[in-house]
Amino acid sequence: MLSGCSVSSLAARFAFFPPEPATYAVRKDEAAAGAGRLVASGVPRDNAMDVLLVDTRKGNKVVAFYLKNPAARLTVLYSHGNAADLGQLYDLFVQLKVNLKPSEENTYADIEAVYQCLETEYGISQEDLILYGQSVGSGPTLHLASRLPRLRGVVLHSAILSGLRVVCHVNFTFCFDIYKNVKKIKKVKSPVLVIHGTDDDVVNWSHGNELWKLAREPYDPLWIKGGGHCNLELYPDFIRHLSKFICEMENMTTKMRLKKIRQSLQPTKKAPRVNTRTTTTFTTNCCCRIRVRKPSCPSCSCNFNCSCCSALRSCFSFRLFRCSTCFSCNCRSCFKCCFDCCCCGSCGDAH
Repeated sequence: MLSGCSVSSLAARFAFFPPEPATYAVRKDEAAAGAGRLVASGVPRDNAMDVLLVDTRKGNKVVAFYLKNPAARLTVLYSHGNAADLGQLYDLFVQLKVNLKPSEENTYADIEAVYQCLETEYGISQEDLILYGQSVGSGPTLHLASRLPRLRGVVLHSAILSGLRVVCHVNFTFCFDIYKNVKKIKKVKSPVLVIHGTDDDVVNWSHGNELWKLAREPYDPLWIKGGGHCNLELYPDFIRHLSKFICEMENMTTKMRLKKIRQSLQPTKKAPRVNTRTTTTFTTNCCCRIRVRKPSCPSCSCNFNCSCCSALRSCFSFRLFRCSTCFSCNCRSCFKCCFDCCCCGSCGDAH
């Protein structure tokens, strides 16, 4: 049996080994115009990018880059992979970094904190958000996506089914497994694009294929022939297919999206209540019918709740009647089944 410490060690060894030394550093801007503003050394100076240090519910701080584009209608919240940092991913969408005592729960707290920052600081709602998770970053991505029913979309790039399925090549889930995407993908209500290389020797292509099959609203996947784990961006089809997905999500009107959400949230309709005062006929073949009838109270309209009707509550009997339309046939199935009150004799079909 694995202890809590050994499970945490397994998660850390599998999930977190960022480059050392880091490819960037966060510091305060010394320039007069931007005094007190955070900047990242080691990456190109960009006035359209905010460098953020976001506090998480775990008491840690997570670094995030927010790249502003006034013409954009959607925002991509990107969870990067385990062997990279934000300095290496400067040119790729919205980015965040996982550090400071890494653990599975901490990464969940990190992405929740960044999402709340997008909501409160930039006014970005989940309807205008696409989540992007690469490799182990698919864990926090699907964690958040499973909790946001009105997301515009999700991108899974070289994603994993779960941690142990990568490390131990098992096909089932242990209680101590980490990043159980195989379960969380079923809770995601938005369109999901899966991108995976067929020659990925770190996370086998079967992970992406299974996630695509399990998605409730799968988008056309992109299987990059010959692609590995860390080089999919070099293939022309990558940016072409990803751009197509984002454009389609952008063109999806709010009305269409809300219609899909309402349909997914609608409870299963219950069968209509049968009026027990009327006769319901179920046709089974050409000459057999089943009739169910409840007689009316002879003295009032109390629906058999008064004392005078107490005797009637149990006076339903089952009687067989010969079919009135085909007396000449000899088949034993030609009977009409009638449930009726044996006291009131209201059934007029007896023969």
